[in-house]
Amino acid sequence: MVGRARQREQAAADALAALGNRTRLRIFKLLVRAGREGANIGTMQRMLGIPATTLGHHLGTLAGAGLLCQERRGRECICTANYKAVGEVLDYVREECCAGIAFDEDSEAA
Repeated sequence: MVGRARQREQAAADALAALGNRTRLRIFKLLVRAGREGANIGTMQRMLGIPATTLGHHLGTLAGAGLLCQERRGRECICTANYKAVGEVLDYVREECCAGIAFDEDSEAA
């Protein structure tokens, strides 16, 4: 059970760190607004005014954190927000919020 808790904590930390960058947050907001149909990478580049290499780097970071999915549709690459992953991060934050503090000598302090 401790292993699962640490994995969940790490996933939340990775997702929140990825969203802690203004450009990645803008990309993610665009994908959330695009809905389940997602957005083409070229369209995102034009809408956000981000160079292709920079956009690719940020998309890789968001994908690595599990916050977006990429799918090939012919010659296009469509990105969509991973709503399940976002829900899990928000659930984690809600569950940990205001839970009180209790010292467990067997747990790590940091």
